[in-house]
Amino acid sequence: MTTTEAETRAKIVAEARSWRSTRYRHAGDIKHVGVDCSMLIVRVFVDLGLVPKFDPRPYSPAWMLHRSEEEYLRWIFPRAYKVETPEAADLVLFKVGRTYSHGGIVTSAKPLTIVHAYKPAGRVVEDQIARTPMMAERLGSAIYASYFEPKA
Repeated sequence: MTTTEAETRAKIVAEARSWRSTRYRHAGDIKHVGVDCSMLIVRVFVDLGLVPKFDPRPYSPAWMLHRSEEEYLRWIFPRAYKVETPEAADLVLFKVGRTYSHGGIVTSAKPLTIVHAYKPAGRVVEDQIARTPMMAERLGSAIYASYFEPKA
C-alpha cells in the first residue's frame, strides 16, 4: 500500500507534536528528556524513516555567533528542497546571529505555526510565528525547505 504525500505530511506533523514539552537541551535528541531545534528535525525525519540516519553533532551552542559558514543549511539541503511557500510538515529556517541556525517544523501554513525546540521557552513548543516576537521579526529573512519535491 502506497502512502500518499498528505498521509506522510500528517505523520510528520503528528511526530513533531509528540515532542511538545520536551525540555530544551543543547544537542539532545531524546523525547521527553531533552532536544534542541537541530536534533528535533533530525529525530522526526530520521525516526519516521524518511531520510537515512545522520548526526550533525557535535556543534557549539554558540557557533552561529562566531562563524559565517552555513552549517545548518549544509545538512538540511542535501535532504530537502528549497520551497517558496511552506505547507504543513515543511521546515522554516531562521537566521540567528550570522547564519541560519534555528528551525522548526510547520504544523499550519495559515497562520504560520511551527513546532520547535525554543531555548527562551526552555522546551519544545508549538508557536504561531506572528505571536512570537523574536520569530516574527526574523520571518522576512526566513527560508523554507521541504522533504517533498516541489510540484512543477
